[in-house]
Amino acid sequence: MNKVAAMDRMRLVGWPTGIMLLCLFAFASNIHAEEFSARQIVARANDLLHGTSNTATATMTVVKPDWSREVSIKLWALEPDYAMILVTDPAKDRGTVTLKREKQVWNWIPSIQRVIKIPPSMMLQSWMGSDFTNDDLVRESSIVEDYTQTSLGSDTVGGYDCYKIQLDPKPEAGVVWGKVIMWVSKNGFMEMKVEYYDEDGVPVKYMVGSRVKDLGDRTLPMYWEMHPVDKPGEMTVLNYSELKFNVDIKSSYFSEQNMKRVK
Repeated sequence: MNKVAAMDRMRLVGWPTGIMLLCLFAFASNIHAEEFSARQIVARANDLLHGTSNTATATMTVVKPDWSREVSIKLWALEPDYAMILVTDPAKDRGTVTLKREKQVWNWIPSIQRVIKIPPSMMLQSWMGSDFTNDDLVRESSIVEDYTQTSLGSDTVGGYDCYKIQLDPKPEAGVVWGKVIMWVSKNGFMEMKVEYYDEDGVPVKYMVGSRVKDLGDRTLPMYWEMHPVDKPGEMTVLNYSELKFNVDIKSSYFSEQNMKRVK
């Protein structure tokens, strides 16, 4: 029932009953607005961003106060347990690969012809000199399963009305962050901003998405900036030129042997 119909109904049934009908209308509208829990919002944003599988081509630009460098990458992922990232440029890093299989992560370094296993203690280390960590790129932890999600109300990011949600690690989860705060658009469930905090609750860095693009079955930001809080003037930009979802890819693709020959 819309408001006009409710007013007409109020004239027919009398003022007190009409007020009751309008209150019921407002109550029903509020239920619709609050129908998603914080966990459901995070899960929908995560599914939208990753799908069941995905491939991507992107350029990562590391920006410092007096210099910058570009790294071109290709990415393959089979959610949530498998991911592979190949560096295609610059020439000195070409062929470098990061591989995730379930809870294990390796790097293939072609210049020394070695596969190096990354222990959990190194998941917070910089990836290729950027402000992204190993965990950011291959997501060893799950934002849905390894955290408890709590609504912090609403906020606006880049012109988008967003849900603001805090993620606190579960006691048994082996995660690298003390807490995470996410902004997810109410229209389309796009992840628009993420803040990362250490175990003492001190902000470490934040990531902001923009340049939203229609990709057919979903709409997503294609341009991301990661800013370290304690280093003004520095950031890392991840600019996607191509994103494909729910592609046909097998778990066998994500092997140590394939690290050395993937192109």
